[in-house]
Amino acid sequence: MRYRKLLLSVICSVVILGSAVGTALAAHWNLTGDVAVHDPSIIKEGSAWYTFSTGQGIQVLRSDNGTNWYRVPQIFLSPPSWWKTYVPNMTTNDVWAPDVQLYNGRVWLYYSISTFGKNTSAIGLASATSVGAGSWRDDGLVIKSDPSVDYNAIDPNLVIDASGNPWLAFGSWFSGIKITKLDKTTMKPTGSLYSIAKRSNGIEGVSIVYRNGYYYMFASIDNCCQGSNSNYKIVVGRSASITGPYKDKSGVDMMNGGGTVFDAGNTRWAGPGGQHVYNNVIARHAYDRNDNGNPKLLISDLNWDSSGWPTY
Repeated sequence: MRYRKLLLSVICSVVILGSAVGTALAAHWNLTGDVAVHDPSIIKEGSAWYTFSTGQGIQVLRSDNGTNWYRVPQIFLSPPSWWKTYVPNMTTNDVWAPDVQLYNGRVWLYYSISTFGKNTSAIGLASATSVGAGSWRDDGLVIKSDPSVDYNAIDPNLVIDASGNPWLAFGSWFSGIKITKLDKTTMKPTGSLYSIAKRSNGIEGVSIVYRNGYYYMFASIDNCCQGSNSNYKIVVGRSASITGPYKDKSGVDMMNGGGTVFDAGNTRWAGPGGQHVYNNVIARHAYDRNDNGNPKLLISDLNWDSSGWPTY
């Protein structure tokens, strides 16, 4: 995301046991193996689970049971030539905040590239018949940003509305979170941009899901990427319309800095964020104070209270 520069080229296998972020007694998955990630996006295919994350060429983890994870080949072995057209100063294969989802029989993988600290950025798209089959097709540019606009084209999230139509939510700092409708065939923007969340101290990493008449927006606020000193946290709001207004439990509009804190970490786990909600499961990273503040994957079952708000 905007205030990060993660180099995940060399990542050691790590082991994580015990409860994840949160104090409730809900099901926090006990993960083992290589769980070093930042900005995870999760998907299940058959009995296998996959996590795509920030790093060289888009890092990929696989688990055959959902709990023991191992690293598999990255998506881009080298940067596609078109990246430099939109991010001219990009000199590495560092790709940020991928988002993966199955839609209309194809797996769509959105991702972002950027100039660190600026909004000279672009969201790209790759797709495949299945994750396991590989053979990713480069579908090129989705949307770009530069200093002539007030938003930042990173942190994409594919959202499917109640009628089965695809939308893309995105944005980081600057003027906040945007959403735009996508063409069902090209999976690229076909309509206007709508502003749905803004916050002076930063909001990014959006993940929107539809449930029982509401669209729920999960987003990361404050600052990541400072290891054990990170104060990242996950907030949530909801709306009856995909284009907003999204309001928190207190009725504050997320365009006015609203957002109910869902997860702020605990004594071991600092700065949870970069979340992705998938089929009543929430994946996110947090910084492990027991391991020099290294970012690791956390997965939990997502429950819902009697008022329709998410909880662990």
